[in-house]
Amino acid sequence: MDVDVAVLGGGPGGYPAAIRACQLGLSVAVIEQGSLGGTCLNVGCIPTKAWVQSAHAVKDAHHTFAQLGVRVGEVSVDWTQVQANKQGIIDTMVSGVGGLLKANGAVVVRGRGRFSGPNEIVVDGAEPVRFKHAVIATGSRPLRPAIDGIDGPRCVDSTGLLAVTEIPRRLIVLGGGVIGCEFASIFSHLGSQVTIVEFLDHLVANEDADAVAALERSFKKAKIALHLSARGTRVEDTSEGVTLHFEKNGAPSTVTGDLILVATGRGANVEDLGLDTVGVRYDKKGIATDDARRTSVPHIFAVGDVAGHWQLAHTAFREGEVAAENIAGHAATVAGSVPRCIYTDPEVAAVGLTEAQARARYGDDRVVTGQFPFAAIARAAMYADRTGFVKTIHETTYGELLGVVVVGINATELVNAGVIGIDSETTIETVADSIAAHPTLAEGLKEAALVALGRPIHFPPTKKRAS
Repeated sequence: MDVDVAVLGGGPGGYPAAIRACQLGLSVAVIEQGSLGGTCLNVGCIPTKAWVQSAHAVKDAHHTFAQLGVRVGEVSVDWTQVQANKQGIIDTMVSGVGGLLKANGAVVVRGRGRFSGPNEIVVDGAEPVRFKHAVIATGSRPLRPAIDGIDGPRCVDSTGLLAVTEIPRRLIVLGGGVIGCEFASIFSHLGSQVTIVEFLDHLVANEDADAVAALERSFKKAKIALHLSARGTRVEDTSEGVTLHFEKNGAPSTVTGDLILVATGRGANVEDLGLDTVGVRYDKKGIATDDARRTSVPHIFAVGDVAGHWQLAHTAFREGEVAAENIAGHAATVAGSVPRCIYTDPEVAAVGLTEAQARARYGDDRVVTGQFPFAAIARAAMYADRTGFVKTIHETTYGELLGVVVVGINATELVNAGVIGIDSETTIETVADSIAAHPTLAEGLKEAALVALGRPIHFPPTKKRAS
């Protein structure tokens, strides 16, 4: 088979690259050994967020409905239906991706592919694909730390946890990053006793400190046990379950559960692709690319997790488009603000700089923040969930918006306004003087900007301290 563009991998980086290349008049083959949609659609963001909705429904049935005046009987979880709902969503989305590729004229080649030369990919069980340009979009996989016993049968990664046939009574989460925190939140609502063991001194430690503090408070309130600054040392199968041995502040400790979720990071899928054969440079972090996502071999591009810039589906989407546009002769680069979303309870979302990053870059005297609580927003009260806040971060020379942080219900939806604001170099005055629909949660962004400017309307002014 001869094509203009061969795309190795049909996930969030690969299939947008294929569709965009087809739109630009190029012939395209997508080589995929598994289900279309990649990790995100099959064993990542889509099934996980399907579980999030089930978990939130359980929470609503236990707590929220009564406040809203809705009475329900005894609440139970039909795990078979939870899993069927998750799989139904996956199947629909996978079918949709296949339909989109077909509608745009891309050919899907089934099988594992690897480069046999600078212009050819051999495919197990299929004819070779010869190409003028290629896009590598092979994604990433879960990694496991070098801990004795970590490969035991009761230690699972995110893929393994998504396949469980029953809710674990006790779940240990090794790793307090995004993946670990999301699963901890889900299973806490589903009734599991959850313990997080995290090496760093905070959960999701790269996020804004105010957001981190709010998430940790909520987890503690939900009785999720947190062991921070703790290093796993050994895993042991016992008659009581699976025991994780760890050191916390130099002191040995243990926790026993029914399953251990190993959520300690992901690694780029660069092995057995024939990269050395064609001279594509890579290391354990991924394939080296420029802002156009061009590799060290000019006619070969790499996008998504395997390119090593981010491990996010929404960045992979854009990277795929950019690669295709450059292949077609346009000059495109990956630029713009990247929203960071964590689907915990409460949700945490942010874009741009954290407060600490802004102060490090601009200096304490040139950075101002504004924070407005959802507790002061009527729409949050209507949701019966007043947890969280909206926070703005700006610099004072031009008033440019540098960052937005949202914690609380629908935070992952609200943050997109911050993406547009930062990318358009909007000022804090523009945000503050905008007309926000009422009553909405989105009012929080305008109100936070008003606080930052020292003229809040729906929040008491800050009292000046006596000298």
